[in-house]
Amino acid sequence: MKISESSIPEPGHDTAGDAGADPGRLPRITDIAVVRITGPEAEAFAQSQFMSDVSGLPVGHWHWSGWLSAKGRVQALFALARPAPGDLLLLLLDQPADAFCAALGRFVLRRRVRVAPAPELAVHAAFDGDAAWAINAEPDALRHGPQGSLGLDCSGDGGSRIGWISAHGGANRSRAELAEDAAATARWRAEDLRHGLPRAKTTGELAFTPHMLSLDRLKAFSVRKGCYPGQEIVARTHFIGQAKRQAWWLEGAALASAQPVHSPDGRVIGEVVAATGEGRGALAVLALETAGPVG
Repeated sequence: MKISESSIPEPGHDTAGDAGADPGRLPRITDIAVVRITGPEAEAFAQSQFMSDVSGLPVGHWHWSGWLSAKGRVQALFALARPAPGDLLLLLLDQPADAFCAALGRFVLRRRVRVAPAPELAVHAAFDGDAAWAINAEPDALRHGPQGSLGLDCSGDGGSRIGWISAHGGANRSRAELAEDAAATARWRAEDLRHGLPRAKTTGELAFTPHMLSLDRLKAFSVRKGCYPGQEIVARTHFIGQAKRQAWWLEGAALASAQPVHSPDGRVIGEVVAATGEGRGALAVLALETAGPVG
């Protein structure tokens, strides 16, 4: 297997396309669900629960974030967008929105906030020149498209792409549209992995901390904000330097999730977090200092 340090997104790669296209007609990404957190205390609630600095996110922008267990393990990853004050949109990766909202909702208590799935919204994929978005000097700024759609520029090493949040217009999809959805979903997931974003299908916590997954490269967590679940583990790992493993990109054949990875002398040095559909690329967490051959 060939190994290299996992990439990070390099946003801001705007491309040209049909400016009048409706993003809602683009293929859907079927393993990303939309969750909405609303209310006067939406930002304060998210700040107290999520690992990113939500209070520092300006209106009209987005960033990567996640929800940790008390042990500091990742139990959910998502893009967090703030289209308006008191209105947060989460693009939840690889989890049912209902289960996530039920788990997160237990911590609402008396806060003036509502956490709920947004089944009327879907995330649509635009690759390369499939659709245009406004050229903006701020790579983390939300793009405003036709029909009230909002775009998140997720461009990176795999190419230019944008995820459009748009009303999906009903559940009826033709056979051809379903095939396009499946192809777009697989491509989007593969590009996420290549950019260093873990895509592990789970309904519980992963075995990894944000540092093990190298989520600092995505600026997905904060070590300086106030308390949130797992914050003590994250801060201790960061400031004491206890992270022995990190994310690496693997290239090979028949790669699969949870597959052990061995050093040239046969020692187990980590495992695959998630692999692309064809098994030729994977994101792995390894105790490795420099890139090199592994088995």
